[in-house]
Amino acid sequence: MRSAPAPSHATAVWALLVGATLTAWWLADGHGLPARLATTAALLIAAFKVRLVLLHFMELRHAPLRWRAVFEAWLVICSGVILAGYWHGPV
Repeated sequence: MRSAPAPSHATAVWALLVGATLTAWWLADGHGLPARLATTAALLIAAFKVRLVLLHFMELRHAPLRWRAVFEAWLVICSGVILAGYWHGPV
């Protein structure tokens, strides 16, 4: 059984998550980008954050390659479907 991430590693990942959250909030608050691009950027940032949480705090980075591939594929497919629905769905 692996131990929890080192405090400095966990703190660095947490700081990155906080920074990503603040960036998404800033973009969504209408700072110069068109609404569609800001929403797309916020959704991509959310996918990045999901990846960070699952890899670093749920220990998927130490999982066997097959499980890791399933997770990565799931993230790409779900994000792609959401973005495709957003950009090409009914108006």
